[in-house]
Amino acid sequence: MPDDYGEETITGALVEEGDLVLLVMPQDIQAPKGRLILPQVQTIRDLLDHKCLVMSCTTDKLEDTLAALVRPPKLIITDSQVFRTVYDKKPQESLLTSFSVLFAEYKGDFAYYKESAATISSLTEESKVLIAECCTHAPLKEDIGREKIPNMLRKRIGAGLTVDIVSGTDFPKDLSNYDLIIQCGACMFNKKYVMTRIERAKEQKVPMSNYGVAIAYLSGILDKISY
Repeated sequence: MPDDYGEETITGALVEEGDLVLLVMPQDIQAPKGRLILPQVQTIRDLLDHKCLVMSCTTDKLEDTLAALVRPPKLIITDSQVFRTVYDKKPQESLLTSFSVLFAEYKGDFAYYKESAATISSLTEESKVLIAECCTHAPLKEDIGREKIPNMLRKRIGAGLTVDIVSGTDFPKDLSNYDLIIQCGACMFNKKYVMTRIERAKEQKVPMSNYGVAIAYLSGILDKISY
């Protein structure tokens, strides 16, 4: 484990006291009615602990929100599924990341996730990808793990790509049949548990990434985001 294991924060060194941070949070069919999802809540609390100034908006109100601010945000944190949209509209001086990317660093191994995302370029229609959801929520239409990411992959690689999906603790012991694993942000699991999954993938020489990192790669902005 890293020397600072247990001492990390979600936003790490990206922010400091007094920074203006904008959260872009689509409230679409996937968003639970009447509340925010756990990664958003945890990130807001982390920013408040850092004594940041926290603003929020939905994707369709991004331009209006930016226009209403006296200065550009130091950091914009978005839902990964609108990464490209937010990137194209953000001020040049504002850093950009996503909730899933923050959790890739906070609970996982970002370097391995980033390295593994690059293997997407070598996948073929004969390849097999495993989507690993950590929670067991009831899937809805346009679910990011069950529909959006598989569709993005097949658009890039071809309709014949095989995508298997597991959820909760149902993570295979034998990963050797897969060419890539893409895991969610793992907000429901602790870092120790996530790292055991990553170590299993490494031991079997299977690339492993997460939702936000993979989407950033597929959107062509992985080298332009912050973590």
